[in-house]
Amino acid sequence: MSRKERKPLAKVTCTSTDCDDDLHCFRQAKKRGEEHVQGGRCRDCGADLVDFTRVHKRDHADVKYTWSSLKYELIRHHFWHLDIDIKAVNYARRKGKVGMRGAAENRIRKSVGPAEPAFDGRQTGKSGNPLYYAQHATATCCRKCIEYWHGIPQHQALSEEQIQYFTELLSGFIEHRLPNLTEQGEKVPPIRRNGNEDADVFSEE
Repeated sequence: MSRKERKPLAKVTCTSTDCDDDLHCFRQAKKRGEEHVQGGRCRDCGADLVDFTRVHKRDHADVKYTWSSLKYELIRHHFWHLDIDIKAVNYARRKGKVGMRGAAENRIRKSVGPAEPAFDGRQTGKSGNPLYYAQHATATCCRKCIEYWHGIPQHQALSEEQIQYFTELLSGFIEHRLPNLTEQGEKVPPIRRNGNEDADVFSEE
């Protein structure tokens, strides 16, 4: 089974690898005294597949290279291919393309924009919102992942330019995974489960 055809795993962590299937972890193990998290060769097999200097430029014109590079890391590949739950899909359908871009920008500002985000490393869920999938897939889920993938040190607030770049990454994921969204959104009735008509309604950011 090729890497693109591989089914998502039942359980995956930030440092999971399956090097035989060309799925790696590029987060380097920190040595004593090191403050920053670095990206580089696969920590298990040493595969050198990502030009991190190129990715760290955060060039809007080169975003396709960043997307393709992210998919070499097992946890990113997992979220690029994981089925999006119905609650999250309906959220996106109600928002539409325009609304999702605004929600993506808002999510970046609140979850990872501050210099010291609350509960950093735990602020991004794994279901219920399509932006959670997008953040894990694009390594914008926490400041450690942002540091080694995108070259922005922890403990400093994101700039406006950086926020807009990450918004583009998330929007590209949404467009790829949910290509049939309308521009302005649509009315989507709540799912009926055991008489509970609000089963797929949740707090929207």
